[in-house]
Amino acid sequence: MGLLDIILGRTKPVAPDLDQLFALPSAAVTLEAAVSLIPTGTGAVCFATVEGAAFDDVRREVRALLDADAGRTGPPVEIERDEYGYSWLVSRRDPRDLPALVSDLHAVNSALESDGFGPQLLCSVVGFRGDAGGDREGEGVGGRLGLVYLYKRGTFYPFAPLPGAGLRRDSALELRIRAVLGDDLRIEPELSRWFPIWGAPGL
Repeated sequence: MGLLDIILGRTKPVAPDLDQLFALPSAAVTLEAAVSLIPTGTGAVCFATVEGAAFDDVRREVRALLDADAGRTGPPVEIERDEYGYSWLVSRRDPRDLPALVSDLHAVNSALESDGFGPQLLCSVVGFRGDAGGDREGEGVGGRLGLVYLYKRGTFYPFAPLPGAGLRRDSALELRIRAVLGDDLRIEPELSRWFPIWGAPGL
């Protein structure tokens, strides 16, 4: 970063650090203990939609990469497109096997990145839900939560959509999760970057 960047207040972009994803299993233990949230077994990688033969090749590569492992509840990877025009590569695993799900997300991100689609990568998300059997009375929460990894920032933030009609989020819960996971994950410090991911798979 040069002197002009410092004077103008510009900052050097943070390099993607996909290995941050491997901190999620530890964070999941903290979430369950603190607020009785447990993994749903669904995770997804979001990217700006791309078309053409090159992306078809990457999709086949990702399928081949994950196809050898039968320890999942659905196909190796599914492709969904949301109403906002973004695409999601979705993996579903046994909810008790979060490390395997995280490995899937890391592999999908890495495959897209190595094939030149890094600029299209936006985020990854792992879903959590309230554990009705939580043993800490008064400390559990209901509903859904996504832990979102921002590819271009190398940081995480919580997203908690509220059930029912309308696009509403539980901001109080999100701030609570930020405090709970401060020692487990690299939390995104700028709240303006806690983008809502309405309709994300698993949420």
